[in-house]
Amino acid sequence: MLAKRIIPCLDVDNGRVVKGVRFVSLKDAGDPVEQAKRYDLEGADELTFLDITASSDRRDIVSNLVRRVADEVFIPFTVGGGLRTVEDIRTVLRSGADKVTLNTAAVENPNLISACAETFGSQCIVVAVDARRRTDSQSGWDVYTHGGRTNVGMDALEWSVRAQRLGAGEILLTSMDCDGTRDGYDVELTRAVSSAVRIPVIASGGAGSLEHFYEVLTAGGASAVLAASLFHFGELSVGQVKDYLGKRGVTVR
Repeated sequence: MLAKRIIPCLDVDNGRVVKGVRFVSLKDAGDPVEQAKRYDLEGADELTFLDITASSDRRDIVSNLVRRVADEVFIPFTVGGGLRTVEDIRTVLRSGADKVTLNTAAVENPNLISACAETFGSQCIVVAVDARRRTDSQSGWDVYTHGGRTNVGMDALEWSVRAQRLGAGEILLTSMDCDGTRDGYDVELTRAVSSAVRIPVIASGGAGSLEHFYEVLTAGGASAVLAASLFHFGELSVGQVKDYLGKRGVTVR
């Protein structure tokens, strides 16, 4: 078994870390630079920094904030939100990010994935898939963009496979139904996507207990787990999650 990764996520809005439920009702969760420093010391394997309203508001990521966070951590650092061109991505990588995550721009212009993979390498390109279960008689999940505001009518599994084919190195898969609920990750969704692609799948949305991490990494087939509020508000530490997983027989970094 490849070693699994534990990744705290810094959702940032107007320079502050925030956390909501199902992408709305955002609450302040602190300063991104201070949070990043704490997670680095706690032993997080990576960090993800998402400017969650950059695409919907047509704003650019504040490169200065990216640089400040990158200066404080010594682990891989992924940045996303509002990145629309190869030059946008070049700027963020030069500011100190190790990877970028693309969502809205990749859906609107899939060739951006291949252009970035060719320019920077697939290992730098994470495609974020925000998925919500269909409520009509059809099974499956639809893809949403613009911070969860727009249903683009694409199937989440099909889009994940296409993103891989275009050069994505990883899939960051967020269940909009589970996000912030503390009811657990969407294991069914995660298993479906991880079975459909060969690249790593990072599960996101719904962590509420130690058992939830175990379930999505084993039954869900995820290569890594993303969590936010549990870590931000001190309910669990990265170390506690790693200790628990190790005792359950899951190899972690």
